[in-house]
Amino acid sequence: MIIWNEVAPRYHKRWASVNEGPFQSTSKLIELVDINKGDFVLDVACGTGVVTKEIRKRVGSLGYVVGADTSSTAIKIAKKWNDKKSKLDFLNIDAENFSFSKKFDIITCQYALFFFPNANKALKNMKNSLKKSGKIGISVHGSREKVPFFSNILDSVIKFIPDYVPPGSPNLDRFGTKSALKAEISKAGFSKISVKEFIFHYSPGKFEDYWKNYIKYIAKPLKEKLNELEYSKREELKQVVKDKTSQYTKKNGEILFPWQVLILTAKY
Repeated sequence: MIIWNEVAPRYHKRWASVNEGPFQSTSKLIELVDINKGDFVLDVACGTGVVTKEIRKRVGSLGYVVGADTSSTAIKIAKKWNDKKSKLDFLNIDAENFSFSKKFDIITCQYALFFFPNANKALKNMKNSLKKSGKIGISVHGSREKVPFFSNILDSVIKFIPDYVPPGSPNLDRFGTKSALKAEISKAGFSKISVKEFIFHYSPGKFEDYWKNYIKYIAKPLKEKLNELEYSKREELKQVVKDKTSQYTKKNGEILFPWQVLILTAKY
């Protein structure tokens, strides 16, 4: 939670607010879960409110949207980003423990299921908050090797700093295959489950941009561990990452990474 509060402003500026990289999926998620005018929608783990904003456009003046997140920093950004719209609320609540007196037509959750310590509990909580005719829409990152923006650096760093990722840290590709994602949703009691795969693309610029921005945007504890690495080892690590990135580097030096995203829809 402390880390998410710290990185939320950078995350919003770099990714979410500009629909870059994986956030090209926002419109796909809304389209697939079929949000209509007048719908009552909950956006779980809404972060800085990017999906929430698009949902609000779809439901119109007859609908209602609630964005929920555990990060107070993210909620503050979401409120500012969404202006003061009517029929729109942002709440600082936990996905595993919320409850509402009114049931929702649709619940969305983008890039958060893998963060929940007890994903099954969160999903059952979502199901309990849906109308019997309700639907969920969930987006997750694909498998590790299909999201090289992350894996190129992370897999390399771990070889140089074995304890780089703290125990218990969320695994971003925890539900990165269709079968794993379907199984988790099915276990929570949902039906008519459908998962679609998308490959988006993202350019972090040239290698120096990719490397410098990684260090600039990571959470403070990870940055400190990298800074503790002696200079020669750090340069060696940088070269290993550069070699891995070469297959995605064009002749002009620009990197273009593929980015697999899975989008699931299911019914109550």
